[in-house]
Amino acid sequence: MVYLPPVFTETNSEVLIAHIERHDFGLLVSRGARRGGAAEMIASQIPFLVERCGDGMLLQGHIARPNPQVADLDDGAEVLAIFPGPHAYISPSWYEAGPAVPTWNYASVHAYGTARAIRDPEWLRDMLDRLSARHEAREAAPWRMRELPQAYLESMLRGIVGIEIEISRLEGKFKLSQNRPASDRPRIIAALERRNDQTSREVAGLMRDRETAAE
Repeated sequence: MVYLPPVFTETNSEVLIAHIERHDFGLLVSRGARRGGAAEMIASQIPFLVERCGDGMLLQGHIARPNPQVADLDDGAEVLAIFPGPHAYISPSWYEAGPAVPTWNYASVHAYGTARAIRDPEWLRDMLDRLSARHEAREAAPWRMRELPQAYLESMLRGIVGIEIEISRLEGKFKLSQNRPASDRPRIIAALERRNDQTSREVAGLMRDRETAAE
């Protein structure tokens, strides 16, 4: 589990799912299979798809067939998928008054659930078609998986294993200076917006959205 002070805890499921969909290149962490005599942690960076099913939620993706993490998925163990969002250094010089120390603002969602490995070629084909279509949508001339030579596609499918995680709980930590005096937050937002980097501006946007919602 993640350390979640109440002031930084986000519980709105729609906010958490929207974060995962925006920052969908997650880190899958598992523990269960024994390697060399002891259970050990293993992690893989994976582009995920979110599938809503009734009141529940699934995460779908794939990893290379030789990846030792496949053994954990075959055992149906609980896994953790981490979806970091934007983050930024916060200078105490931005505060109205001191003393104060530097800190870091960020947003991150942790998804817990039971995973299963899927080797069915049709499932893999459908998942990859949806995954590539999602990311190709921004291209002027989208690439289409269905246009690949059939023999080549089948050979590629044999090299991967699908993953489906039935989510049991989501934990969201949106640390956005909620613990600072209200007069400090506009100063922090303005300082972040003056920076010449996208992630600082994204953090400022998250903060501004919260300030607006609280009005």
